[in-house]
Amino acid sequence: MAKFFLLSGALLSALGVMIGAFGAHALKETLTQYQRLETFETGVRYHFYHALALCLLGILLGQYSHKFLHYAGYCFLAGIVFFSGALYVLSLTNIKILGAIAPIGGTAFIAGWLLLAWAVFKQ
Repeated sequence: MAKFFLLSGALLSALGVMIGAFGAHALKETLTQYQRLETFETGVRYHFYHALALCLLGILLGQYSHKFLHYAGYCFLAGIVFFSGALYVLSLTNIKILGAIAPIGGTAFIAGWLLLAWAVFKQ
């Protein structure tokens, strides 16, 4: 699983850079029109933070094997999909109901960090 989370983190980091650059250049007009540039940037920022957290998790799993580290990784992945994904789609479509999905991802991010803390505490 260490390799899976490290690889996921590296690929999602690359994707975060691509999405951020695409938003700053190709999508800037649409994001500005919908007044969602800040929302989009928040999605990118949290996407990137948690992609890097997955890299950290992959490294930690090389040293420690604990089931809560695995759970934390799955939470980070879910958070990127639900939180950042919802903000990306909201920013591009301006369908406001999509904002209701983001807290699911935010909760997953929080759970991931708490699971990581618990796993480290238990070592």
